[in-house]
Amino acid sequence: MTYVIQGRELTPPIEVRDARQWSAQFVVPAQAAQSLIEYSGLEVARPFPGRAMVALAVVDYRDTDLDAYHEVAVSVVVRPDDAPAIHGEGELLREFWSGKVGAFIHQLPVDQTFTMEAGQTIWGFPKFLAEITMSEVGGFAVCDLRHDGEHVLTLGVRSRGWFPLPSASPPSYSWRDGVLRRTEWTQTGERPSARPGGAELTLGSHPIAKELEALGLPRRALMSSSTPRMQATFGAAVVV
Repeated sequence: MTYVIQGRELTPPIEVRDARQWSAQFVVPAQAAQSLIEYSGLEVARPFPGRAMVALAVVDYRDTDLDAYHEVAVSVVVRPDDAPAIHGEGELLREFWSGKVGAFIHQLPVDQTFTMEAGQTIWGFPKFLAEITMSEVGGFAVCDLRHDGEHVLTLGVRSRGWFPLPSASPPSYSWRDGVLRRTEWTQTGERPSARPGGAELTLGSHPIAKELEALGLPRRALMSSSTPRMQATFGAAVVV
């Protein structure tokens, strides 16, 4: 299917030819995370008993079919929409660590209108326009996120990790206009590197900051990761 965005035609798959990414993963109470995304109908995955995983990611898109832009993602690791019913904490933990998970995109601010409209239209992503600044200071990649002039968060992630991670592209889920969608994508380029901790998070007073506070953030990250150079391909969204 071809989409017309601001007078330009786009036909998935959509290509990312050059980007950089940093992320921090936090372990939070499963009940709080489930309450946050209850509207989606999805179930949080559980890496540990009674715990869920929330990720904050910052991406510097330098060359893409959607132009160059910055993005901040707030996502929750979830069980796939077609996952079988599981009874028992042990099975849930094994499912998570076997990699049978997806990522539900709860918030996705960007700093350019073209990618905002394209993301909303093609994939149902919750993109909205915000002020995003990025810098590299003292071995950290630092992102400051503001919306309508109000501080949302500042996230600093170590520019380099200690050990390599396998490239992973779990399906992404989005919710818009009462519809749940799943998007398959692939990532190539340099392998990400990770380390325990390695992130510093400061929250402002914005409603999104309050959502993160309700999850118990800021706290020490379980892990942080960085990808100095990546490419990606995003397929069309499928209504679940």
